[in-house]
Amino acid sequence: MKSTVVTFPSGLTSGRSTIAGIVPVGDRHGLVVAETPFHPLDHTWPDQPADRGTIGGLPVVDCVTGAQSNTGEVFLGADIPARRGAEGWEWLVVHVSEEPLPEGAEVELSVDPAYRAALSAGHTACHLAALALNAALAGRWRKEVRPDSLGRPDFDQAAITSSRIVPGGSVDVYRLGKSLRKKGFSAEDLDPAEVAGQVNDRLTAWVTAGAPVRLEAPGPELTARRTWHCALPEGEASIPCGGTHVSRTSELGGVEVSLAFAPEEATLTMRTTVRTAVQP
Repeated sequence: MKSTVVTFPSGLTSGRSTIAGIVPVGDRHGLVVAETPFHPLDHTWPDQPADRGTIGGLPVVDCVTGAQSNTGEVFLGADIPARRGAEGWEWLVVHVSEEPLPEGAEVELSVDPAYRAALSAGHTACHLAALALNAALAGRWRKEVRPDSLGRPDFDQAAITSSRIVPGGSVDVYRLGKSLRKKGFSAEDLDPAEVAGQVNDRLTAWVTAGAPVRLEAPGPELTARRTWHCALPEGEASIPCGGTHVSRTSELGGVEVSLAFAPEEATLTMRTTVRTAVQP
């Protein structure tokens, strides 16, 4: 099996390819093809869930990242012992099915477009919300910190502990502990409602602007280092990203965040909702 070519970065939700191999996934069957439109769950930063759909007419019950060593052994998901894109490994999209398909068979692959669209809206909104949160918290830094692509202190990257894309939204959790304070961030008298208001005002302006969104992919392989770009009124925003997205911010209709601050846990949770996202 050779590394899987992926077409989801260009927005494709269907394709035709050949079964290149089959790997066991518990009692299920992991089907690997030469080329796929399916977005798998990333094993290093599992923020966007796997696509749903069918392969050869069979339901894809899960879609995960696999890696095949030079000895032929295949590892899946969190069990992969190599760094993403490491030399000497083949990187695979593994479509998990309850039933097998014959190796060498040519099959149709079809991604559920409504579910993909809802996840794409949630992922674009997640990036916009992160940038807007950086702007709202910029005055709380007392030391210089690495800036985001718009030149503001990158609170999102400095403090994030988990990010989960959901249909039409996302949930992001930030740690406001000792290490962040040492970097110069102050959470003193943090008012979540006030910060959320500032974030939402900026998000409204960005959605209204209809800013174009694109995903830059240097190659067709699964492990290519893709980058999300959005031409916002303040400038060109960019974030490394392996997910899927809408093509313009206006497609979101409206984006709104809520913030919850838990001082005893030193965490800030941001929930982002796309008001007009298609629900699967």
